[in-house]
Amino acid sequence: MTTQWTTQEIIAATHGVSTGDWIASSVSIDTRTLEAGALFVALPGSKVDGHEHVASALEKGAVGALVSKPITGVDASKLVMVKDVEKALQALGTAARTRSNAKVIGITGSVGKTGAKEMIAAALRATGSVYATKGNLNNHLGVPLNLANMPLDVQYAVIEMGMNHAGEISPLSIMARPHVSLITTVDAVHIEFFQSIEAIADEKAAIFEGMGGKGVAVLNADNNQYERLKAHAQAKGMDRILSFGTGKNALCRMTKYAIDDTHSVIEATIAGTAISYTIGTIGKHWALMSVAVLGVVDALGADLAKAAAALANFSEPKGRGQIKKLSIKGGNLRLVDDCYNASPVSMKGAIEKIAEMRDASAEQVRTVVILGDMLELGEHAEDLHVGLVPTLVNNQMDLVFAAGTFMEKMYHALPETMRGAYKPTSRELAPVVVEALRANDLVLVKGSHGSRMDVVVDAIEGGR
Repeated sequence: MTTQWTTQEIIAATHGVSTGDWIASSVSIDTRTLEAGALFVALPGSKVDGHEHVASALEKGAVGALVSKPITGVDASKLVMVKDVEKALQALGTAARTRSNAKVIGITGSVGKTGAKEMIAAALRATGSVYATKGNLNNHLGVPLNLANMPLDVQYAVIEMGMNHAGEISPLSIMARPHVSLITTVDAVHIEFFQSIEAIADEKAAIFEGMGGKGVAVLNADNNQYERLKAHAQAKGMDRILSFGTGKNALCRMTKYAIDDTHSVIEATIAGTAISYTIGTIGKHWALMSVAVLGVVDALGADLAKAAAALANFSEPKGRGQIKKLSIKGGNLRLVDDCYNASPVSMKGAIEKIAEMRDASAEQVRTVVILGDMLELGEHAEDLHVGLVPTLVNNQMDLVFAAGTFMEKMYHALPETMRGAYKPTSRELAPVVVEALRANDLVLVKGSHGSRMDVVVDAIEGGR
């Protein structure tokens, strides 16, 4: 699969001006990850202006740069001059989508977007060539960048769309123009910037804006915003609405779920087709996600059996529930690294996953949970953190450690026998956790990215 942009194609897409004649094999906004042959997009920023790095980008192998002002000491034929670099990048993304024959899958939701994206890509690779959003580049810059890098000959493109304010999803959807849209779930994530969960649902439903009154919407029937999302999809004239969940009315329904040491074993009915398969990870939330993924496969008309079989080799992306077996103090422990992000619903899912793993273990294990703050929860943040206590107690976690401003009250609301330690920051908590761990422990580390719980993960991996 190849990406290719001639100078003339870039000029036509961006309404730019250039005297150059070269071909770019990728598009980059970051000199640190830029590959030889790339078009460098010199985005202006509040802290760093990409124009200051054009010369460096060319030295590292970029064939040209998208700029809005002359660059001293740089061959002018290497530059495409535009009025607004950010708008030019978006125009390049739009042009890439227009010239592509790929079936495009759009993904949004309060949690699970990146996991769903990776799982869909894994499933579809069994049936054709796939291009998917890199990392979590899912905003007003990430979506056009990913579209601009979409190979010319790819069969499926999986595009993740994120937001934390109203009005952000619609332009992304209009740019990506999905054939199938998946909304993983709606919950109190980024609630700081919205008046209600219903308002969040309305924003997620904006993914239908770019579908042109056709295509398939795949929606979570277990979520209490399902009917609201369904109404939005119907109002946009979708050809088909595929529900997924555990209830009897879900068109894509998980009918049985069990786990072994490293896999989940699932039975489901996907739009009338009964199927049994395994996925290479543990957790009921992952199992339900796989049902949604197979709903997407069905919506695309791809081979369901091949896609389901491919999920046996799926594993969690880094920092999103990845299970690691580590040697420690004469034995082993299992570490669930889920420190990339957190919300009330994903916290609950992660704690339940640990309980499932404990219950399925042939050995006597101790469950140790290390939690950092959940961010962007607004005025309800403290209550939502304290609200984790029943989940921890009901799932019989043995020991809880916590770091962060909001986690302090949650920690002190725990039964005294469950309290491991509390520290204001993850860096202060890390050595205390390492000292407390022992062989056969089953350990969960989770928190929002900004709470830096990766510091604790690194300490556990390095301090054994």
